[in-house]
Amino acid sequence: MDQDTAEAMARPSARDRLLDAADELFSRDGIARTSVDQVLHHAHVAPGTLYAHFGGKDGLIAAALHRRLDRWEQVWQEAVDAAATPAEKLLALFDAVSAYRDRYTPGRGCAFLATSIELPDLDHPARAVIEAEFTLLLTRLNQLAETVTTEDPAALAGNVLLVYDGAMAGLQRGRTPDPLGHGKALARCLIQNAIETE
Repeated sequence: MDQDTAEAMARPSARDRLLDAADELFSRDGIARTSVDQVLHHAHVAPGTLYAHFGGKDGLIAAALHRRLDRWEQVWQEAVDAAATPAEKLLALFDAVSAYRDRYTPGRGCAFLATSIELPDLDHPARAVIEAEFTLLLTRLNQLAETVTTEDPAALAGNVLLVYDGAMAGLQRGRTPDPLGHGKALARCLIQNAIETE
């Protein structure tokens, strides 16, 4: 195998390059400020490739967000699996954000929250992915909270979710020092309080 063939085989597919470019540019600059031409230039692909794979910018947004959701779900599950106690498994949400940012993108805030703000149209294809991410958060947090307390685990899960949303907003703003650390500490207090009131 010659060097050109080896380099071509090691290079991500055009579809993956488009998703990588979209993820990076949407996260850094926002969806509205990122043009299709910028994504194409960043991914080094022709316009026809984007339209063949995604049908247009809206399809690309949804696909990039869906890939992010798949990755996020995996990273979060890894953090849960690595935690030793039920309380730590519930707190793993905050560790997972740091792990995700280290592994994939150091972008500010939450792509799902940012996208929901930028795309208020409920018929946009990305809205289904945003709803799937919220369902994942709520379902998993409820399941984990049930292993921590029998005294209203849904309330505990809801409170942890609210703290998480605040931490993600702090990341988005970019001015709050260590919002994930503070969020995790506050969530730990909520968990401890739930355990003590049983």
